[in-house]
Amino acid sequence: MRFQTPLVPGHLIRRYNRFLSDVRLENGDVIKAHCPNPGSMMGLKDEGLKVWLEPNDDPKKKLKYGWRLVEFENGHWSGIDTSVPNRVVKEALLARQITELSDYHTVRPEVRYGENSRIDFLLTQAGLPDVYVEVKNVHLLRQDDWAEFPDSVTTRGAKHLAELTNMVSEGHRAVMLYLVQRTDCARFKLAPDLDPGYALAFDKARAAGVQMLCYDTRIDVTSVRLGRTLPIDTAQQVNAD
Repeated sequence: MRFQTPLVPGHLIRRYNRFLSDVRLENGDVIKAHCPNPGSMMGLKDEGLKVWLEPNDDPKKKLKYGWRLVEFENGHWSGIDTSVPNRVVKEALLARQITELSDYHTVRPEVRYGENSRIDFLLTQAGLPDVYVEVKNVHLLRQDDWAEFPDSVTTRGAKHLAELTNMVSEGHRAVMLYLVQRTDCARFKLAPDLDPGYALAFDKARAAGVQMLCYDTRIDVTSVRLGRTLPIDTAQQVNAD
């Protein structure tokens, strides 16, 4: 997934009101940028962080900049736009770059299923069971090279796991794909201290046959692309009692 216009650098002053941020550009101007991330953004919203913004000249948009990336002092990157993972995964599915799903040629996004939900991608192929693929954005890192999910309570995420479990019970294949929008992670685990309910739903879904996948991304100022598979910590996350 390539950015539509060249990104410009700045330094974060603050992120506030969920979807807004103030950034100081290199020429000293302070501008307001759209923050396409309603989550907690733990570790990604500290004052002074170097950030990269995508400018636009769309007359329909009130804000002329969109925050896209964080560049850390150690040379690593993180994407902050929560819409990017689905775009990256769609490109990868169509190019058959995700090994575990490469046998499927038909990719349909945003298909209704479950209880008033939409699956991110429904994959079909003659002679194979349908695959329901849900994608989650991951950009939390608190220790060593561990990517973690979620970074706050997500009842919606737990609901998605339950609906994937139902698809398995109906004879379909179901996949939860975690896409790590960071370049400094080498493995993945859940964060049950931040959301024990989601961790319990993860354990139940995995035990029922939902396939858990994790990929990282290759990030620079021009694009975000699918990277390598990351190992998932499969230890039981919480005590069901």
